[in-house]
Amino acid sequence: MKKRIVSIMSILALVLVFTGVFMTVNETPAYAAGEATEAAEADSTGDKAMAAGIVVGLAAAAGAIGMGIAVAKSTESMARQPEIAGKINSTMMLGMVFIETAIIYALVIAILIIFVL
Repeated sequence: MKKRIVSIMSILALVLVFTGVFMTVNETPAYAAGEATEAAEADSTGDKAMAAGIVVGLAAAAGAIGMGIAVAKSTESMARQPEIAGKINSTMMLGMVFIETAIIYALVIAILIIFVL
């Protein structure tokens, strides 16, 4: 079941990445000026906002799922062996920090998509 979920999520991520890459290609001719370029820039800004929202949303959803699984498993293992609850708790918190770091990286990438590209 987990393999299926991971494969579906990776396929979805690849589709979104390639869709974003192909959507950012600007096909306006070199001779177009004025309103056409302004309209293209407005469309590009909307595409960037959509891409940034998708990036942050997917990262936050995946992080929330991962954190939920980690908390559930650590609580279960603390219930089985209460004498090492402190070590399990500290290890879980370290894992949570890594998950949050990945989400923050996704936020930084989304900001770069909006303001740099």
